Amino acid sequence: MDETATPEAASRLRRTETARPGSDEPLTAESFARLTDQITASVSNVIDGKPEAVQSALIALLAEGHLLIEDVPGVGKTMLARALAATVDADVRRIQFTPDLLPGDITGVSVFNPVTRQFEFTPGAVFANIVIADEINRSSPKTQSSLLEAMEERQVTIDGRTHVLPSPFLVVATQNPFEMEGTYALPEAQRDRFLLRISMGYPDAAAEALMLRQRDSVNPLDGIVPVVTARQVTAMIAWARGVHVAPALEEYVVALAQATRSHPDIRLGASPRATLQLVRAAKVRAALDGRAYVIPDDLTSLLNPVFGHRLIANRSAAGGRAGAVVVSEALDRIAASVRVPLAARA
Repeated sequence: MDETATPEAASRLRRTETARPGSDEPLTAESFARLTDQITASVSNVIDGKPEAVQSALIALLAEGHLLIEDVPGVGKTMLARALAATVDADVRRIQFTPDLLPGDITGVSVFNPVTRQFEFTPGAVFANIVIADEINRSSPKTQSSLLEAMEERQVTIDGRTHVLPSPFLVVATQNPFEMEGTYALPEAQRDRFLLRISMGYPDAAAEALMLRQRDSVNPLDGIVPVVTARQVTAMIAWARGVHVAPALEEYVVALAQATRSHPDIRLGASPRATLQLVRAAKVRAALDGRAYVIPDDLTSLLNPVFGHRLIANRSAAGGRAGAVVVSEALDRIAASVRVPLAARA
């Protein structure tokens, strides 16, 4: 068994000190937990009764991924994105996607300076630590595709010159269901760049009644203050990356991905990028749970949020049902059929 899987090794990992920029206090397991609790508490004050959505947003932030929030209008998609952004003392930009939005509005453009007689680059809205892409599927596919390079490579190429984006970099996108008017379907390549896709859902009766009482005259976003800096987030990302994944679990992830590629109900299976991002997300989930190692539950609980939006159902298998329902059911069967390794920590 790998030494890093022993309780002693886990304890050593917790005691390992990583410099926390912006503070003289080193990042430890205790300070990591304290900072994540503060972020969670701040966002939860705005998003009532949705702990899973709040945790998913935090996982996307600390796994260096991107988050896609899909649901009907008015259930708090943009509120969640803005609440997460408000907890980080970093550069935040919001882009309202509309049919007339141009790619240059997002990435930036080169403008001719008559004084210097040279073209100068003017950065677009994507040059920020956290980018809120509101209603991303209301713009054309050409505009949507302007985010492809930024989301995957953390850079933008304009007129043959590459411009590096700041770190950390997170895109939180919201979208309405494709069936609604005025929407464009996100291309497969665009969806594949999102680490997680979540749905907010309607609040329960108690949470909705509380919202009516508390938000009649007060905007809950006004009460959020930043609890971490961008440099602290970078240190937390590095901390989560140190979580151990046993070789047996790596093989388990590959088996799950391969099962999606051969499943009769799925036409397009999970990409290799999906397997990498499932492991990254599982590491963060383990770290949030106070563990220095990943367990199978970390992977299976994230299987649908990480894989679901990347897969395409066979039309013959749908039988009139929504493709997302077919994919979700197929993933449930795959999780139940693929053997879970016994030596999960080895």
